Amino acid sequence: MTVRPPKSLSPSYAASGALSALEYELLSERADALGRHGLKVEKAIAALQVLERNETTPELRERLLDDAADAVWAFFIQREICGLRDSRDAVRRYGIPKAVMARLGIVRRK
Repeated sequence: MTVRPPKSLSPSYAASGALSALEYELLSERADALGRHGLKVEKAIAALQVLERNETTPELRERLLDDAADAVWAFFIQREICGLRDSRDAVRRYGIPKAVMARLGIVRRK
């Protein structure tokens, strides 16, 4: 009579199960980070829309445009990390203005 150990104790089963759990956690964290960046973009765009309805100083407008551009830039980078290469859908979905798109990637002194 031959006794075999359960498959759950085999090295290949344990390694693939642990890898799957790790992959799941990494994908979950990527999705969560993408959601957080999306919320930042929504807030920055909303602040710009409020600004356009009210009169304000040019300095405040420039600061809000810079903040929105930084948020959108970080969001696009996070999308690429998640494997989403085309940003046209995000631009339409979030209603990102052309003035913000023109400032993406610009390094400013603070």
